[in-house]
Amino acid sequence: MIDIPIIDTHLHIWDPERLHYAWLADVPTIAGAHLPADYRRATEGLPIEKMVFLQCEVDAAQYEEEVAWVSEQAKEDPRIQGIVAWAPLEQGGPARDALTALCAQYPLLRGIRRLIQFEDDTEFCLRPDFIRGVQLLSEFNLSFDLCIKGDEQVKNTLRLVQKCPEVNFILDHIGNPFIKEGIMEPWAGYIRELAALPNTWCKISGVVTGADMDNWTPDDIRPYLDHVLGSFGFDRVAFGGDWPVVTLASNYRRWIETLWDAVSECTDGERRKLFYENAAAFYRV
Repeated sequence: MIDIPIIDTHLHIWDPERLHYAWLADVPTIAGAHLPADYRRATEGLPIEKMVFLQCEVDAAQYEEEVAWVSEQAKEDPRIQGIVAWAPLEQGGPARDALTALCAQYPLLRGIRRLIQFEDDTEFCLRPDFIRGVQLLSEFNLSFDLCIKGDEQVKNTLRLVQKCPEVNFILDHIGNPFIKEGIMEPWAGYIRELAALPNTWCKISGVVTGADMDNWTPDDIRPYLDHVLGSFGFDRVAFGGDWPVVTLASNYRRWIETLWDAVSECTDGERRKLFYENAAAFYRV
């Protein structure tokens, strides 16, 4: 039984009738509207006290509309206490205007995410203008969510983080390792290198969707969880539900209880850091 309060650091909500998300056409099982009321039903009985919304790859022209819409949803469910938005960081210095506008209008803004994993150019995150855009985040007290996949992207991300020492980063979905294939290296080595950088955290989310989504077992994902916890320690990890994407592989309760069981032999203090305290500190919620 989960007996501590939880901050979910990875919530998605969307309404395709309001905004356009082209990628949803590829995942029809979750392509409909997913709203705070749906999340409440999915998490009924679980002690979710706060949530952080993560941008949902809305069409780039609508990124500010997405932040405005989520801010309205937060009035309906005030547990939404942080927003991680999209922003045109590849503009470099001129991205300051977009960041200034977002921070001025949306007090729930806590960070920026760009899905580097979907960029065709494996060196996208090393473009000088993009690096400059990421460096700007420290001026606004904003963090950066890293969403990457593949050996080259992980390797290049290390260089990005090193070039932005004033910015706090959090690695989404434990870096999307090849869990289904049972491959540990070179992912495990890169995780150790990232963990050695003091401005990098790791979000334990999106794990079951990286496994065999129809047939995964706790034993399949346990080596990856153990490696992340061993590398980052309990001071720089945070739980993420990744709802509703998680439902492609698991209902919400099964995922959170699987992670809870994986840390059942840890101390109460360590579990509280994983499920609440680190998220509160990182996202300032």
